[in-house]
Amino acid sequence: MSLYNFDLDNIDGLYRLDSAGMLKMLAELPTQCRQAQNAPLPWEERPLAAESITHVVVTGLGGSAIGGDILRVLTAGRMPVPVIVNRDYGLPHFVGPDTLVFAVSYSGNTEETLSSFEEARRRGAALVAVTTGGALAKAAQSCGIPVITVPGGLAPRAAVGYLFFPLLRTLEHLGFWPDAAAEIEEAGEVLKAMHEKSLGPHVPQDKNPAKQLARRLYGRLAVIWGSSGTTEVAAQRWKGQINENAKAPAYWNVFPELNHNEIVGFRFPASILKNVHVVVLRDEGDHPRVQKRMEITAKVIDGAVDGITEVHSQGKGLLARIFSLIYTGDYTSVYLAALYGTDPGPVEVIDYLKRELGKNGAGS
Repeated sequence: MSLYNFDLDNIDGLYRLDSAGMLKMLAELPTQCRQAQNAPLPWEERPLAAESITHVVVTGLGGSAIGGDILRVLTAGRMPVPVIVNRDYGLPHFVGPDTLVFAVSYSGNTEETLSSFEEARRRGAALVAVTTGGALAKAAQSCGIPVITVPGGLAPRAAVGYLFFPLLRTLEHLGFWPDAAAEIEEAGEVLKAMHEKSLGPHVPQDKNPAKQLARRLYGRLAVIWGSSGTTEVAAQRWKGQINENAKAPAYWNVFPELNHNEIVGFRFPASILKNVHVVVLRDEGDHPRVQKRMEITAKVIDGAVDGITEVHSQGKGLLARIFSLIYTGDYTSVYLAALYGTDPGPVEVIDYLKRELGKNGAGS
């Protein structure tokens, strides 16, 4: 029997496959939003000064870095200083005393982040550590650097709320962002409604867009397209979640850039293209010309690929709309894992890589 015949409405079967509790973690994402509004931040003891900050850098990897990308997209064009995401052992040359650096590592032991943290400290940057503990927390505490401690026990990719919202609240504290609380509250309300009414395991497939899309993506190569400045970070997140949860390849790109290269590559080889399913993430804030580009592009590739599915954001504010798309992708990836008969939680390949790196005396 094909794994595709797995009944996604078999709730007990879904949970039996899910040893790490990814579905439970997804259900709790709205709670992460609510908790983020009241979580204590260490500013009374170690205040930050905003006057001299000209750049914000978020340094991290994987699930610990995606919050930086959300912050970058959310604040672009709306904040007087730029946000840059760094995924490396080192830092850009400009980082110095006028830079606020968020060092984000859920485990606290990510070797690239520990390296960039030390470099930021040597350069005199204003530093904030966001972590559950580990070597990062110890290093920060020993230097008197503020530490935002987030709840442990989750897969880093499932802690996106805990890892992102403190960044936004810090910018609010510094006067760079006007009202984070209202935006976070709306995001939580939108996610809660989506879980209850359309995305959760209890919602049957005929009313559940994530289950339906997982079926379309089964046995297909997922290509996720977003739009620069709005849905790009959601497209990036979809790609990573399909990789880690469904253990399947996926690729992402953004409009309008993809219209200047990728759109040409839908002719050969035809046999592979017939196994490509394109997901287009759409938002009311997409540039009008980008919206037109999406329509034309769909006509260009129609017939060459297996299919095209559009997913529209929900909510009023940009933060809620971004998280609504992320939430749909997260659930889709877990349901796709079930169709492949795989446990969405473990990431054995990453664990193996860390063990091999550890043999050379490096961190994780």
